[in-house]
Amino acid sequence: MPIFLTRLIARLVFLRSWLTPVLVIVFVFVTSWPLMALAEPAGSDLVRPANYWWYFVVTAATVGYGDFYPVSGAGHVVGAYVVIGGIVTLTTVFTKLAAVLEEAKGRRMQGVATVTAADHVVLLGYTAGRTERLVRELVADGAGRIVLCAWDEVTTHPMPEQDIDFVRGDLTGEQVLRRAVVQRARAVLIDARDDNEALAIAVTVDHLAPDAHVVITLRDMARADLIHYVDPGFRCVQWHTPRMVTEELTSPGIAEVYAELMTHGGANTYSAVLPAAVPVERCQTTLSRQHRSTLLAIRTGERLVVNPPWDAEVPAGSTIYYVGPRRLTGDDIEAAFAGGGSAR
Repeated sequence: MPIFLTRLIARLVFLRSWLTPVLVIVFVFVTSWPLMALAEPAGSDLVRPANYWWYFVVTAATVGYGDFYPVSGAGHVVGAYVVIGGIVTLTTVFTKLAAVLEEAKGRRMQGVATVTAADHVVLLGYTAGRTERLVRELVADGAGRIVLCAWDEVTTHPMPEQDIDFVRGDLTGEQVLRRAVVQRARAVLIDARDDNEALAIAVTVDHLAPDAHVVITLRDMARADLIHYVDPGFRCVQWHTPRMVTEELTSPGIAEVYAELMTHGGANTYSAVLPAAVPVERCQTTLSRQHRSTLLAIRTGERLVVNPPWDAEVPAGSTIYYVGPRRLTGDDIEAAFAGGGSAR
């Protein structure tokens, strides 16, 4: 019976209003009280104002405590009328709730709803496969809540299995970016379809979120000068390095460190072979004190260890990788680590 009523009411558009259950329950109450007064014996406690409202509530809700009940046959009929009215009312309420939830889910999947978030990460732009990888890496890095904002041609949520919000529209439009709550975002990634589009989006983002950490992927890094006309604080990263993109989003400034390491004339990365076994602690302190260099990794045979523990031993013939102002010569290495042994 309730299933039948639900399907019937779902087909009646006018019953989807929140006013409908109110009107039904008020109508049943107003009509059932005088009918019950006529049906029950004179002086019945049931029809007294202080009692009938309570009887009506528990009966309409199909709870039925049994503290008040009709005793006449006609009163039983009125009681059944109240029960049916309660069922109809509850059915209309549940139908409306289902419609509201379904509509909210549909709006979320279609990207037309406004997100409620703060201190989150916003991804502006969608490229199949690439964006999924970026999202997976951000989730793995503990980036927090993520909002994906794509162009209109992405008609439905492209990653419904992921716990991320979705907004679509013109990414250069202020209203669309406000639906993604860019103005309250902690970090914003502009991953556009080309560099000109990235520049146009950057202008709107700068207007809405001047304090956010903004990362922009570029095909041509020479365009970074134009981006910096908009805001010198915007970080530009090569489009084809997605891992660096996610690292810059979660660790602001790391892309600049990578760029410095890969730029000739700055602090560069080098390798050298150790002539004798040396503890990692001694290797670290010797490189730092004598040559202003920092040990990054050790390769022993086929095994590469990045950021090795200080209590480990570096076997003779191992290759060390370090960052420093210059490449150390063989004589530098031999003089620094002559004799091996433990640090003192």
